[in-house]
Amino acid sequence: MRLADLLRRKPVAQVQGEHPPESLPRTIGLFQLTMLGVGATIGTGIFVALTTAVPAAGPAVILSFVLAGITAALTALCYAELASTIPVSGSSYSYAYATLGEFVAFIVGACLLLEYAVSASAIAVGWGQYLNEMLVDLIGVKMPDAIAKAPGAGGVFNLPAVVLVGACMVLLLRGVKESTTINAVLVVLKLLVLLFFVVIAFSGFHAGNLTPFMPMGVAGVGAAASSIFFSYIGIDAVSTAGEEVKDPRKTLPLGIVLSLLIVTAVYILVALAAVGAQPWTAFKGQEAGLAVILRNLTGQAWTSLILCVGAIVSIFSITLVVMYGQTRILYAMSRDGLLPKVFQRLHPKTRSPDLNTYIVAAFIAVLAAFVPLDVLVNLTSMGTLIAFAIVSLGVIILRRTQPDLPRGYRVPLYPAVPVLSVAFCGYLIVGLPLDTWALFAVWVAAACAIYFGYSRKNSALNAST
Repeated sequence: MRLADLLRRKPVAQVQGEHPPESLPRTIGLFQLTMLGVGATIGTGIFVALTTAVPAAGPAVILSFVLAGITAALTALCYAELASTIPVSGSSYSYAYATLGEFVAFIVGACLLLEYAVSASAIAVGWGQYLNEMLVDLIGVKMPDAIAKAPGAGGVFNLPAVVLVGACMVLLLRGVKESTTINAVLVVLKLLVLLFFVVIAFSGFHAGNLTPFMPMGVAGVGAAASSIFFSYIGIDAVSTAGEEVKDPRKTLPLGIVLSLLIVTAVYILVALAAVGAQPWTAFKGQEAGLAVILRNLTGQAWTSLILCVGAIVSIFSITLVVMYGQTRILYAMSRDGLLPKVFQRLHPKTRSPDLNTYIVAAFIAVLAAFVPLDVLVNLTSMGTLIAFAIVSLGVIILRRTQPDLPRGYRVPLYPAVPVLSVAFCGYLIVGLPLDTWALFAVWVAAACAIYFGYSRKNSALNAST
């Protein structure tokens, strides 16, 4: 094994030219792309993760969302520059391949696959919670825990989560144009539902619920920010669409920045309304939390029902986009020879990676059916934060190695922004629990075994080295 093999980079010009006639068609415009980002982000962090984040930080969870939003904003600017320079599928994996070398790119790809698969599973678990709450509002019954929860959470098999993954798989197999159009409609609906929640929650707002504001101290704020950061996965999901976006040099940066602005504003507003409407101690263990808040405030089941329907729609759209992103990362890695060719096969009619989609759906469904929510959330944050830090480093490296490369967008206040992005990501990574670090180490070890056992020998760059 040569060290040069691990450090070999794919030339940026080669990456930019990877859009052959048989590749993915460009069908996504700015509005659809922005909705793709918003759809992948707004949802689980608000509809589900508040029940674990508020007990960790108290009312100061608002600051946790601000901290996570600042970190995401710094990284989004870095994503915008690289996306405008290297507008292809694969997101931070493709960026790392062009800047940090093949081995680092493969590890980043492994982090992304972990990030997407585990987050989709976590999202699907949260979907079942709101589905159950909706059944209570409609007919006064709920599904038994045996088929509505994972084994570690008191159940046997999470059937609703598997049904959700299957529905998203069917839609993705129909093609990306149909999927992103339906996603855009779903995103608008869930934004209206969250606005409905905010209006009612603020009608029952009590300033006393905000005291003590920081019962767990600064450490609690950081811990909550670390756990909820997975809900900013939408930034990466936008860049995975690089090869399917119209006018990518202009559209990708705009889509990333616009989606982040919308997401951060909504997150902070909903979090403030929620903690003001209910004592922070009531959030612990509260399933379908936002729906319960509305029912307690109004005493009317219909308000909870509207929120549940919105959550069900929202979480469906997030799962759709996250599964979409994972199939495109696998497609990019397979095209580079780092994974088997099965992951890049396109259906002759829909031009979607069909076998790839089946494999992804099966893997996510198994995780969602058998693994509890709290185990999934922190692992997703770990993968997301590492991928984000790599992207920020990639901006610095590419500016140094190829300063004259055409860029549709440049990070402002360089190099302060990418350096701060790395620092903020590092701070949130340190705040994750030890068991998350242990599980992540196992995943990275498995990725290294695959790279040295298969990928290094089958890399498409072997022909040129």
